[in-house]
Amino acid sequence: MPAAARSSSRRCLMLLEKCKSMKQLRQAHAQAITCGLANNSFALSRIIAFCSDPRYGSLNHAWKLFQHVQQPTLCICNTMIRAFLLKDELTNVFNLYSTMLQNGMSPDNYTLPCVLKACSKLQSCFHGELLHGHCLKLGFVINTVVGNSLMSMYCGFSNVKAARYVFDEMPSPCAVSWTLMISGCAKVGDIDSARLFFDGAPEKDRGIWGAMISGYVQNNCFKECLYMFRLMQMTDMVPDEGIFLSILCACAQLGALDTGIWIHRYLDRIGQPLSIRLTTSLIDMYAKCGNLDLAKKLFDEMPQRDTVCWNAMISGLAMHGDGEGALKLFWEMQEAGFKPDDVTLMAVFSACSYSGRAHEGLRILDRMCNVHNIEPKSEHYGCMVDLLSRAGLLQEAKEIIQRMPNSRSSSEEAIAWRALLSACCNQGQAQLAEVAAERLLQLELHSGAYVLLSNLYATAGKHNDAKRIKKMMRNKGVNKAPGCSSIKIDGIVHEFVAGEKTHKQMEEIESVLEKMKKQLNYLGCNPYPFLVDQT
Repeated sequence: MPAAARSSSRRCLMLLEKCKSMKQLRQAHAQAITCGLANNSFALSRIIAFCSDPRYGSLNHAWKLFQHVQQPTLCICNTMIRAFLLKDELTNVFNLYSTMLQNGMSPDNYTLPCVLKACSKLQSCFHGELLHGHCLKLGFVINTVVGNSLMSMYCGFSNVKAARYVFDEMPSPCAVSWTLMISGCAKVGDIDSARLFFDGAPEKDRGIWGAMISGYVQNNCFKECLYMFRLMQMTDMVPDEGIFLSILCACAQLGALDTGIWIHRYLDRIGQPLSIRLTTSLIDMYAKCGNLDLAKKLFDEMPQRDTVCWNAMISGLAMHGDGEGALKLFWEMQEAGFKPDDVTLMAVFSACSYSGRAHEGLRILDRMCNVHNIEPKSEHYGCMVDLLSRAGLLQEAKEIIQRMPNSRSSSEEAIAWRALLSACCNQGQAQLAEVAAERLLQLELHSGAYVLLSNLYATAGKHNDAKRIKKMMRNKGVNKAPGCSSIKIDGIVHEFVAGEKTHKQMEEIESVLEKMKKQLNYLGCNPYPFLVDQT
């Protein structure tokens, strides 16, 4: 090729790289054709790749162009498959892959990960297993990228056993491989195996630490999460935003305000920008740990907000009993142009409940269905039942439950009946409580209904009925989960489980409780008014 032609071709290819719109792409494509690059594999790949860009590409244009290529190379096919994947045209991913195989074209380590990801998105275990067979036949299982894609797919299906098989077949798993196994085990609740993988990782990068810390949070092991964070601090590893989000979640659940404040200061010290997600987590942490003033301050200072942020602040106000403030913020949120979601409405119904605004709650429920077009979930009905019950409108609460769609599952209906039962017990409405308990026991085998009803009978002096409920529990093999509480003192979280006496200061604690009991008896008070008669 003459030097002038080569120079012209290079300019055309450079034009393709600089395109910022479909109009520019068409002009660059026309220039490429005049330069003799109409069938150039690299040029066609660049054009198709541009068309897959979700910002300004046109998948239809890419597909028409691909169909006019007489003998597409593997590179062009891979680019087209990736374009379909990025646009979520998952069926076309499989169709093109099948066409490649029918034409005798062998996939490579760029083809297979894309098709495996399509299987994950479609949740198609059948296609995934077929592809696994192709990987084995072509010898790609030992390839790190393909192996990781297989593991990611199987972990997405919660099939950790198959993912482990792939992991064991890989000659040299990378950090991503170890991270996938930790996350996969944590996802299915096998946190012990996740920890074994973490301990076995030869080198621990930020992803591995983050997967383990996040895994603890997913499995409600919040103390272990904070302990793992302290171990990470002993290394030179700087946490990323995802790790901070997990730690703040653990602080919120444990009520560890001191640790949460330290994390906030640490973020300032290392210069970590406070994104919307981080600020929202800080707001949620402060609210749940009891410092609503700091939560409000952070919220008011946010330059930008999203729906999740508004939800966190509304929930925080509702949680602290400031129903009026929560409702005011709810209307401000809509005036600011943010559309409430189902989480927002949950917080608003709670706010109405705390502030005794039953009719306001009913009005918002109507707007939820008819204005915001959000279908109420069982949790919303449960909140409404609690709201009406607190206002003494127990019959209206019962009617709300009976209006629930028949399509609801038994577990969803049980949430609402459980809320009504709890309200009836709190207000001593034994007759309606029996109706709620009877329906609840038809829906689920759960200790909560038995305990609430038994306590109601005991409080009302109907000890024979209370004994009858306890006997029914034993006969049906229903076990009550022991109560658990925790308190943080001097930076250490102390956990107490009902019936256990393992705490090293238990004798001192019991001594103090005994003194309190005597003082209450002396004043004529019953120190344990809600305990069921044990005789």
